[in-house]
Amino acid sequence: MTESTNKPVTCPICKENYSVQSFKPFCSERCANVDLHRWLGGHYSVPAIEPPDHFSDDEDTFSEIH
Repeated sequence: MTESTNKPVTCPICKENYSVQSFKPFCSERCANVDLHRWLGGHYSVPAIEPPDHFSDDEDTFSEIH
């Protein structure tokens, strides 16, 4: 293991407490549930690149891209 994995990590939700092994990277079940609620509520998002309008599912088009 690297040395950086042994360093205490601050909870990403409350920023006050260090993470606990059972809820890592969160400090408690409460902070873990807050984060889950934010994901499920759509507060977080993963950016995506939309395909162009002329994109189709044809194999010829796929082979031209790759």
